[in-house]
Amino acid sequence: MTKTFARHDRTENLHRYGDSKLLIVPLDHTVGAGSLLRAHRLREVLHALRVGGADATVLHKGALDHVDPAVFDDLALIVHLSASAHSGTDPDHKVLVTTVEEALRLGADAVSVHVNLGSRTEYQQREDVAQVARACDRWSVPLFAMVYPRGPRVSNPTDPELVCHAAEVAADLGADVVKVPFTGDPVSMSEVAASVDIPVVVAGGPALRAERAVAHAERILSSGVAGLAFGRNVFQADDPASFVHRLHTAVHTDRTLAAPTSYTPALARS
Repeated sequence: MTKTFARHDRTENLHRYGDSKLLIVPLDHTVGAGSLLRAHRLREVLHALRVGGADATVLHKGALDHVDPAVFDDLALIVHLSASAHSGTDPDHKVLVTTVEEALRLGADAVSVHVNLGSRTEYQQREDVAQVARACDRWSVPLFAMVYPRGPRVSNPTDPELVCHAAEVAADLGADVVKVPFTGDPVSMSEVAASVDIPVVVAGGPALRAERAVAHAERILSSGVAGLAFGRNVFQADDPASFVHRLHTAVHTDRTLAAPTSYTPALARS
């Protein structure tokens, strides 16, 4: 008797523009890095993501108390399940703060977890991913894993071998999509993308001015990865909606989305 191991693609709701590409904008930074987004600013940025053409955003559960649910009519919601704080004794130690079941009650299209490979508590974070993956299988929820080589044993967090291992860990533990750092060049990044059978999206990295950030995005995408996960460069942009639209155009090369005519923060509060 031949055994078959088939897993259907659960990420359909994340792909808002009918192709296999993804533009994800994580907005989970405040727990880990401090007050980067006040409530009114969060509403403005979410509006910008919606009109600019992002596929999905990542938020912690409490943030959903302060936004209009209608924004998620055109924007997939990924609820982040893990967190750490830069002021803690070990900022690399991610712990689960939300469950898959809670995220579903909040209307999530997917959930996300963060793992730092090379941290002192890597073993626990790997166990957390496995636990979340079991719940995702039970509820048929897509799992977005953010996996970084990061910690006291990691001297070069963009080392292609380490980044490739990060992608493989995510895939082997049951993730449907993985976010990793950019290796620094498209050739080695393409090897990372080819090493796993799940979509690989690449983190935006440090804050850049808009023109440099777009050029950086285009260089990443030339490697053939599935897309981008740009957070800081989006919400710190002078005009987030226009910037997101430029990223959308770079990611979804075969799709046409009208550019936002203007960025109107008042709409985000209505």
